Amino acid sequence: MLIKNRLITLLSIISLSIVLMSWGYSGHYKINNSASLSFTPEMEQFTSWAIILAGHASDADDRKYTDPDEGPRHYIDIDNYPEFLTEGRIPQTYDSVVAIYGESFVIDQGILPWATLKTYDSLVNCFLRYDWAKAVLFASDLGHYVADGHMPLHITRNYNGQYSGNYDIHSRYESAMISKFLNQINYSGDDISFITDVNGYIFQYLYANYIYVDSVMAADDYAQGIAGNTYSDEYKEALWDKTNGFTIPLFSRASNALAELIYSAWVEAGKPDMNSGAGIFETNGKSDGIPMQIVPNPFNEYTRIQFTLPESSKVNMQIINVYGIVTETVVEENLSKGDHEITWHTAGLPQGIYILSIEAGELRESKKVLRIVSD
Repeated sequence: MLIKNRLITLLSIISLSIVLMSWGYSGHYKINNSASLSFTPEMEQFTSWAIILAGHASDADDRKYTDPDEGPRHYIDIDNYPEFLTEGRIPQTYDSVVAIYGESFVIDQGILPWATLKTYDSLVNCFLRYDWAKAVLFASDLGHYVADGHMPLHITRNYNGQYSGNYDIHSRYESAMISKFLNQINYSGDDISFITDVNGYIFQYLYANYIYVDSVMAADDYAQGIAGNTYSDEYKEALWDKTNGFTIPLFSRASNALAELIYSAWVEAGKPDMNSGAGIFETNGKSDGIPMQIVPNPFNEYTRIQFTLPESSKVNMQIINVYGIVTETVVEENLSKGDHEITWHTAGLPQGIYILSIEAGELRESKKVLRIVSD
């Protein structure tokens, strides 16, 4: 079977890019932003992540226009697997499905669950090496893939109603309807716990969310019968009337799942502390990072960054804002072994929270800093 290429022509780019954008920009923003409402009290250090998770919630969608491998990460046509139709599940490891069906078939059906798992593993690795700037971006991507897994039409071969006479239902349900009623989707947080089997957890919610595929199609038939069209406010209101009972919980469960996965990745990494640098590197009684102090912190016009290099290295020290964007490179040069102090002048830097990241050879360290502008 030929591999799907849903962006193969200019015309299909216009229509199918919408099809592959689960929940639209606003929906993804809401799901990622709401995840923080489920963070546990010991995750207080992650409070500042909410705005970053939301702001980068659609980065994965943006990559589809430049990365030809990105598209299949956003869906799985799970009902094209014979085992799913007979047993309600499929082989759950990537190697196992490739061994049975071949990689072309697997990619053709989409690789959403395995992309989600790979992103989770990348998040764990970022926590392990204290790379907070990349961690929050991987967490944002993780939220996007989790949200895709909670959008029923990203889990079926009938993703656009093409096999049931519900043509273009994808954008009507996830975009047109959601845009009109997004403010009615509210989530106040829920309990989370450590996930012992992340791969099984991902497939569990995919199986659970698939059951709503037929409900979306039936709601579309009902709304068209009421309105006589597929575009009016009357149609959207009728579609919402028939789907909000499961759509609102899908949004809530997506936010909760993201929080639970971030929490589990953090626990798996040893609960590293982004404020002090204490965490997994201290479990052996020694530090594998770069000893660093920032005095004063919070600061106004300047602060002093003191650090120790175990050997001569090329040092790259950067300042990263809450959107994950590098705002300044403080140091980028070879430095000798031993103690160093850098005075960082911050005039012109907006007040707020930043991450100071330093890399020296294979070592790295990150700390949160706060600039306060005096009146």
